[in-house]
Amino acid sequence: MDVVKQSHAEEYGRQPEVIASAPGRVNLIGEHTDYNEGYVFPMAIDFSIRVALSRRSDTQLHFYSVDYKDRKRASLPVLKYRKEDRWANYPKGIINEFAERGHELGGMDVTIHGDVPQGAGLSSSAALEVATALAVQTAFGIEMGREELARLAQHAENEFVGVKCGIMDQFISRMAKEGHAMFLDARWLTYHFVPLSLKTARICITNSRVPHGLVDSEYNRRREECRRCVDLLSLRKPGTALRDFTPDDLRDSMGEIPETTRKRCLHVVEENQRVLEAEEALRHHDLVAFGKLMNRSHESLRDLYEVSCPELDWLVKRAQETEGVYGSRLTGAGFGGCTVTLVEEEAIPRYREHITAYERIFGFRPEIYLCRPCGGARVLESRI
Repeated sequence: MDVVKQSHAEEYGRQPEVIASAPGRVNLIGEHTDYNEGYVFPMAIDFSIRVALSRRSDTQLHFYSVDYKDRKRASLPVLKYRKEDRWANYPKGIINEFAERGHELGGMDVTIHGDVPQGAGLSSSAALEVATALAVQTAFGIEMGREELARLAQHAENEFVGVKCGIMDQFISRMAKEGHAMFLDARWLTYHFVPLSLKTARICITNSRVPHGLVDSEYNRRREECRRCVDLLSLRKPGTALRDFTPDDLRDSMGEIPETTRKRCLHVVEENQRVLEAEEALRHHDLVAFGKLMNRSHESLRDLYEVSCPELDWLVKRAQETEGVYGSRLTGAGFGGCTVTLVEEEAIPRYREHITAYERIFGFRPEIYLCRPCGGARVLESRI
């Protein structure tokens, strides 16, 4: 907090009135299911984005990124997405969402700083959105529940930024509970927390350093394929999302749905079942079963949904070959980003050794983060 607070004072000549923080997340299992109204099983991680904010007496919006050493400007009456604004489009989208809902806002000076790895699939964008939303809510005295704020942040990313993400990232960033993972039903937004009693095991995230841009990737294309598949399946059986169908429904549709689309949707349907089984495994402290489900999830993401890449496959394979590793899979949208591995703490040095050849083969130096499940967004300081 000291960095963002000091940077704000240096940039704007005054102390921030509000400082809010929101965590990134890792999805333990349940990939590409949330926008299909399915089940996901994420946890918030101890990497966060912090947003400092001061109100202005005019309608100008000033944004400063400590990490990029970059400044952007906008104004309340004219808030539009601009490609050249890059990172600033996320807080702009949040402010625009509040304004469109009729909340009275004024100008703002905003400073942003964080340690969530960028472009790694750990939801740095959602953390930025949620931290900004919480800061704006606090600064302008807006009454809004935690779930509503998460939905506001998702809508801003969908409509202003143009990424048709599901609700998971914003929801876990706002709602997470220390020491727990969250089982979330993305259709009804019902959820409960599951203690992560891992004993001597750790959650290990490995950043492949292969960047992925969701807007420019095939993420939106996958989402559209799922929607078209539901339209075709619903001609034979009632349903509004892939969670309403079974693997048998998809197998029976051979010849009626393009084979590539059918494979994509088979992943989603089977992944929902894996999430249910994974939660049950954790409740019984069965890390072996949980790890096997992680491995099967990666195989499905690689072979059916086709969102992996050679770098991620290599990291997963090396992890699975390491004694003391329960399971490993890509996490996030894919096409780069990170893997998540459940590993015994004493095996972590072996895993590090097993991936030393990665940089020589692929030209990137992987980064390893050992994460713990942390709580959701919070106001760190308020002078309102």
